[in-house]
Amino acid sequence: MLTDEQKKILLKLARDTIENYIIKGIIPKFESDDPAFTQKSGAFVTLHKRGELRGCIGIIESNIKLYETIIEMAIEAARNDPRFQPVNEYEMNDIDIEISVLTPPQKIQSLDDIELGRHGVIVKRGFTSGVFLPQVAKETGWTKEEFLRHLCRDKAGLPEEAFKDKNTQIYVFEAEIFGEKNS
Repeated sequence: MLTDEQKKILLKLARDTIENYIIKGIIPKFESDDPAFTQKSGAFVTLHKRGELRGCIGIIESNIKLYETIIEMAIEAARNDPRFQPVNEYEMNDIDIEISVLTPPQKIQSLDDIELGRHGVIVKRGFTSGVFLPQVAKETGWTKEEFLRHLCRDKAGLPEEAFKDKNTQIYVFEAEIFGEKNS
């Protein structure tokens, strides 16, 4: 668990990274020996503009320090989410940032092991996969079956019933979610 101060530092790091990258083309320097920041952890950075999704990119598991993951994912969310045009400097006042720091994924044996709103879910079959963060369940209000159908079809490009197939692997993870709006 991150402290409120650590969360503020990571949110400021994400914002400073995006602004410096967009305006000056540089990535700001950041160093820390805080064990919370130097742990290797997956993370997502999500951008909202006036309440609407504006970019979201992340990595489930990372081989680099958490603060380095936040820097990389902040740039990716702002510049390289294929669903959106790159963020420009004039939008930054309207954008709020949310960070999700992830636990390592665990393979489940039964759909009963999924707790909507608590777990993020990954579906994998062969080289195809898709992921929904835990907050997707809260934002959509879907039932577990609707959630899994959308995950398979919309995120993984699989048939919507693929979650019922024994060749489909399902993993869950948890996330510590915090953002500028709630900090």
